[in-house]
Amino acid sequence: MSNPTNKKALELLFERPLEPIFTARDDGKAVFDIPDSFYSEQYSDVKEDIQSRFTEDVDIKIPLRELTKKPDLTFTHPVGKRKQFSLFNSLHRSIAARLIDILMSAEDEDLFIATCAYVKDRVNPFLFQYCYAVAVQHRKDTKNFEIKPIAEMFPQNFVEPAVFKDARAEGELVRNTGDRRHIDIPRNYTASDREEEQRMSYFREDIGVNSHHWHWHLVYPGYGADEIVKKDRRGELFYYMHHQIIARYNVERFCNGLAKIKILNNIREPITEGYFPKIMSSLNNRTYPGRSAFTKLHDIDREDAKLEIADLERWANRVIQAIDQGFVTDNKGNNIALDPKKGIDLLGDIIESTQLSVNPQFYGSLHNEGHNAISCCHDPDSRFLEDFGVMGDVTTAMRDPIFYRWHGYIDSIFNRHKELLSPYEDADLAFQGIHVSKFEVRIQTASQKASANTLLTYMEKSDVDLAAGLDFGPKGNIYATFTHLQHAPFEYAINVNNADNVPKRGTCRLFICPKSDERGTLLTLNEQRLLAIELDRFTVNLVPGTNNIRQSSNSSSVTIPYERSFRKLGEKYQPTDERQLAEFRFCGCGWPEHLLLPKGRPEGMAFDLFVMISDYTGDEVQQTKDQPSVCGDSSSFCGLKDKLYPDNRSMGYPFDRRLPEKTLVELTDKFPNMSMIDVVIRYNDVIVDRKA
Repeated sequence: MSNPTNKKALELLFERPLEPIFTARDDGKAVFDIPDSFYSEQYSDVKEDIQSRFTEDVDIKIPLRELTKKPDLTFTHPVGKRKQFSLFNSLHRSIAARLIDILMSAEDEDLFIATCAYVKDRVNPFLFQYCYAVAVQHRKDTKNFEIKPIAEMFPQNFVEPAVFKDARAEGELVRNTGDRRHIDIPRNYTASDREEEQRMSYFREDIGVNSHHWHWHLVYPGYGADEIVKKDRRGELFYYMHHQIIARYNVERFCNGLAKIKILNNIREPITEGYFPKIMSSLNNRTYPGRSAFTKLHDIDREDAKLEIADLERWANRVIQAIDQGFVTDNKGNNIALDPKKGIDLLGDIIESTQLSVNPQFYGSLHNEGHNAISCCHDPDSRFLEDFGVMGDVTTAMRDPIFYRWHGYIDSIFNRHKELLSPYEDADLAFQGIHVSKFEVRIQTASQKASANTLLTYMEKSDVDLAAGLDFGPKGNIYATFTHLQHAPFEYAINVNNADNVPKRGTCRLFICPKSDERGTLLTLNEQRLLAIELDRFTVNLVPGTNNIRQSSNSSSVTIPYERSFRKLGEKYQPTDERQLAEFRFCGCGWPEHLLLPKGRPEGMAFDLFVMISDYTGDEVQQTKDQPSVCGDSSSFCGLKDKLYPDNRSMGYPFDRRLPEKTLVELTDKFPNMSMIDVVIRYNDVIVDRKA
């Protein structure tokens, strides 16, 4: 466990990422006392002036150890300090993996902090923050330290640029932080309502959604030491997390009167959707490049990226052929079966692709290089010296409509494998002696009892603190107000009868499925299967007789609460209770709670709410480590820290494979351990201020 000084140092290394290591942090109250050798060449001649300027009037000076052997960082030079850093770029990934190894190999926490401080001013800031965060997340001596939300480190990646001018002015002119007004982030600033895709901007440009995507890739890096990359069912988790994003996005499209996405399965056709993000890179003060409608993809010939569009087609064909044959071939010529248990995990590592791919030379890097091809389509040979677009950055990719078309195509390849598996049989789905006798859901209200099976969504205004990311800016908190979808909290009421005379354990699985598409056409069960949104998964103990199960939406295994998506750092903001503190720490990974439910419609939109109690003997995972689970409330998308994935079934079960009946009603009628009810989600078109 870190001592107080080291905890402070770890916290300060996340602040003001573009400022040199020697500047004051924490509202000017703390500074690093660095050895002379840590000053970069740019500042070495004026270090005495710097020391006297920044070390005066501070409350805390944190001394850093001298490094007897300083790391050689010349390998990082291809990612220049003013260039954009991309996890989808193979060169950038390999550089990041080497830098992570350096940070991970520091012998103790003091040496780790000193190494980070030395490295920080000598490499690309985005590269450093990513590698530093991965190392903090995975080192044994720092793994319980909370990672600062990416939106507060690099707010330029999430917020319309005009906000920063107002924020800096407010910070300079109003010295008392309590008197500063909250700067409003405008809604719908990337396009007008003439662009129908703009109806989805509240989802695509949501700060919590994009923070989740960044943090997931932070927790599950694709390259580096095995202890960082080789995690339980990593490839399957890549598939399932992105599959759920696509399902949610398509259902949101139905809510807004739009058809399902047209998957990008023909990369020779022009991309019909244009996108102009209107956000800036803090590294070079340039806006992320836009993409005009009907742009075509071209071969990429840039200094740090080479790609033929034909490569993407070859890799896709090879993966599809492997799926159709039922096996993949590793780099030694061995055939490995794509069985129902491990097949999806193998495919996830191959398609993404990561260093766990069994044959990267043959199957290539379909997902990553697809991102690169799209992100560079506006300037494929760098003749105009433009950086990549938002699709090249995990913090911004989900803003672009094309992200969902590309991942829709990736998901269709995974589903091709799932469709070739035999349907679930009765024995896979039944739970002998267990009967769901009653099932309903109600909004949780303090006053009157709400009507059953009607859920409510609306827009809410919340705050994010920009101060930590305003390099060379005013001290103190500077808040921006953003508008996002929210739902009224609700509770599931499930009565389960155990007809046997012995206690049993089960897993309660909750999904919501749209009944119809945007035109009102009813969906088949197989269509619903691909659009099923996981809402929760939790273990239940069933005594003989009737069991009354109550579960709040706030306890979802999919989401993390608002406070963890947009939390403040520092001990004064942390829980004091040990159990709550453990839950607070790992991590910012998880779907944002405010987007647990689809938006619905003002007149109400009909859904099927599905519950299943599965037999725990088929669900149970024997964990190899006994320590308590840390922040397991978002385990569906993020797993458990340093543990096996907590469900032995396939991710998405029972909707991950074809089912033996034609409709959801027939399915739930056949299996008494399942139930389904009609629910309505009603969208109230108002904006409510978030309660403190």
